[in-house]
Amino acid sequence: MSTPQPTPVTHLLYLHGFRSSPQSAKARILAQHMASHQPDVHWWCPQLPPSPREAMALLLQSSADWPRESMAVVGSSLGGFYATWVAEQTGCKAVLLNPAVNPARDLEKYIGEQTCWQDPQERFFFQPEFVQELRDLACASLTRPERYLAVIAKGDELLDWRESHARYAGAQLRLLEGSDHGITDFDQQLPAVMAFLGLN
Repeated sequence: MSTPQPTPVTHLLYLHGFRSSPQSAKARILAQHMASHQPDVHWWCPQLPPSPREAMALLLQSSADWPRESMAVVGSSLGGFYATWVAEQTGCKAVLLNPAVNPARDLEKYIGEQTCWQDPQERFFFQPEFVQELRDLACASLTRPERYLAVIAKGDELLDWRESHARYAGAQLRLLEGSDHGITDFDQQLPAVMAFLGLN
């Protein structure tokens, strides 16, 4: 008996990390790839508001009419934490790139005015209440770990790869021996990401 083929992804959401934007290197690489190779897939990479609660409300509201069985989400760093929440809410597939595991703890020291990596002129305030909003979004254990692919770099200079590795132990794991937090060799990881999403 042949294994049924997974439903091809028709809608793809990309979530950037803290102090990042849709202009990040990975977001641009993926956007270009989708435009060139998967033009029929609905691609959305929003600028996320600083408030985690508002960010998740925006995502759920804007993707409310997306087909749950054929949507997927890719998230980097804090976006990986958000992507986990979205996947648990919707049941969709998720690809996590150096995902943050405990951002409430890690981002507490960033309360105050921040700048965007891609445009230092762009400023925003990370409010104290955002830490609690992050706590509220924390998911317990993954309901269906097989829906997840986690790409984790041992060379990540910002997050402890062991923590991400333990958090997503039941998922499909792609452990990079070197690389860095930004996964600057992301173009080399694209084939595995696309294969997982059924978009190769």
